[in-house]
Amino acid sequence: MNTTIRVLMGATALSAVALTAQAETLTIATVNNGDMIRMQGLTDDFTAKTGHTVEWVTLEENVLRQRVTTDISTKGGAFDIMTIGMYETPIWGANGWLVPLDNLSEEYDVDDILPAMAGGLSHDGTLFAAPFYGESSMIMYRTDLMEAAGLEMPDAPTWDFIREAAAAMTDRDAEINGICLRGKAGWGEGGAFITAMSNSFGARWFDMDWKAQFDTQPWADTLNFYKGMMDESGPAGYATNGFNENLSLFQQGKCGMWIDATVAASFVTNPDDSTVADSVGFALAPDTGLGKRSNWLWAWALAIPAGTQKQDAALEFVEWATSKSYIDLVAANEGWANVPPGARTSLYENPNYQAVPFAQKTLDSILSADPNNSTVEPSPYVGVQFAAIPEFAGIATDVSQEFSAAYAGQQTVEEALAKAQAITTDAMEAAGY
Repeated sequence: MNTTIRVLMGATALSAVALTAQAETLTIATVNNGDMIRMQGLTDDFTAKTGHTVEWVTLEENVLRQRVTTDISTKGGAFDIMTIGMYETPIWGANGWLVPLDNLSEEYDVDDILPAMAGGLSHDGTLFAAPFYGESSMIMYRTDLMEAAGLEMPDAPTWDFIREAAAAMTDRDAEINGICLRGKAGWGEGGAFITAMSNSFGARWFDMDWKAQFDTQPWADTLNFYKGMMDESGPAGYATNGFNENLSLFQQGKCGMWIDATVAASFVTNPDDSTVADSVGFALAPDTGLGKRSNWLWAWALAIPAGTQKQDAALEFVEWATSKSYIDLVAANEGWANVPPGARTSLYENPNYQAVPFAQKTLDSILSADPNNSTVEPSPYVGVQFAAIPEFAGIATDVSQEFSAAYAGQQTVEEALAKAQAITTDAMEAAGY
């Protein structure tokens, strides 16, 4: 063996040893949404580029929120990366529980993140989580059923039109529900939906003195309208349906309309998964003429807990999964309609993505949601479908359980609202507001 070959082999062996020494196994907690499942299928690309491997802990949305909150607040150290959102990120960042993402690479191009997403994932101007995808909510509807009902969906409909259309499209014999909406307990499930809806009816969680507002007419109007419409035209058991349950119903052709996360548009229009993929239209979330639509603002984002011993490797994963090159990777494997939406400005400037039928409506919905001005009457909190205070998650989880019980007919709307008022008042007084 000549000296050159021997030197090259030695260098190769040293490189392999170095890669092995630096390689980490990262544990990531994530939600069982379609885009996250897709990311798991593509992580071989990350491993090939970095040598790091990934262990996934994939959980239902309510369970994920509980697990990561418990772990980070108790410094449990179970995860190197967490999937969290706009509610948790600023609060946890302020608490020092997250690694600041202030050293992202130049190639990553942090300035390309949509301002609405970067703002919601920052505290005092520092980014603490990188958006995997961003979303608002909008109407997804069956164009064939709408036409058969003799109706035409406006670009920006009212709730009264939605209720009329839902009744017209309902066909119980054919197992077609005119409308499918979240009723499942959980602050980020049915709680998020009804809070966003309540904004359009003029409701708010708190007045400017942090007094609970569930004893007001706008909240009664919201819940009575929701329950009346869902009893008329919604699926059986809607009180326990969340995002995934309604997605499945819509894909099976059992919903005339579904108002939910804009990110679902790629799933309902994918012919591999949806039986109605060729007859789906989109419109802005409804209003009641008071100047606020019922759409939310959210990002599922990747954050690094401050206690991880694998911070450098975790940052490499966050960059990989939320980068422009990841979007290109998904587009190459799954097509442009299936890339994670709502996070980067450059995506909406890309002609390939501009051709996707729901791209512009998604962007319009995101841009129309204002977390600093989400209610008709002034409110003291930031957030559209949540109030960005530490106490909110616990309070809203309890309140959403009372609402779900009313949807299921276990108590009246009036009883649910009275309990919500008491729950919220007691918790806020105990917290010192």
